[in-house]
Parts: sequence; C-alpha cells; structure tokens
Amino acid sequence: YEKAADCLSKDRYTLLAFYDFPAEHWKHLRTTNPIESTFATVRHRTIRSKGCLSNRTALAMVFKLVEGAQKRWRRLDGHNQLPKLILGVTFNDGIEVIAKPTDRQPKIAAV
Repeated sequence: YEKAADCLSKDRYTLLAFYDFPAEHWKHLRTTNPIESTFATVRHRTIRSKGCLSNRTALAMVFKLVEGAQKRWRRLDGHNQLPKLILGVTFNDGIEVIAKPTDRQPKIAAV
C-alpha cells in the first residue's frame, strides 16, 4: 500500500498536530460531533421554513438557534489549560514543556 503510506507520511505533521495540545483536549480535537449536532438543529429548522425567509431573517434565526444550542454545551475537559495555550505555552505529547533556566544568566558579584 505504497500510496497510502505516502499519503500518511506526507500529512504526518497535520495528522499528529493534536499532540501539541494538552492531553485533556485530545478527545475534543479529534471529533466534529459538537459542530455537527449544533448545525443539525439549524439545518432542520431552515429546511422546514425555507420559503418564508429573507437573508436577514435567516441569519437572525440561525443566530438564535445557535445561541439556544450553546446552553446545552458542556465545558471542555482541561478548560484551565486554555490560558496557557493563548499565552503560547508549548506542549509535547500532551504534557506542558517547562523551560529550563539557562546557565548564561549574569552572575551578581559579591560586595
């Protein structure tokens, strides 16, 4: 299966990118279920009322449907890690990488 192996090796970085996030986030990153279930509600409602909507009213209806759907969302596992991600903290295999102090720090001379 040479073509499959080539495809996997070409996209290796993308496929394994979720390892650069906290381990608590992995199951959330590997699924599209929350997105699909939210838009299923929108799709269901807009199909039923497709003849009576202008662009403006459709957008307002979609907004209100998504706003109502977010009340049923559950909190992400590892939500306390989000500020670290925003600040650019590095994670390797799901574990936070702690920067080691360098030996080149200036030494204070004794007086």
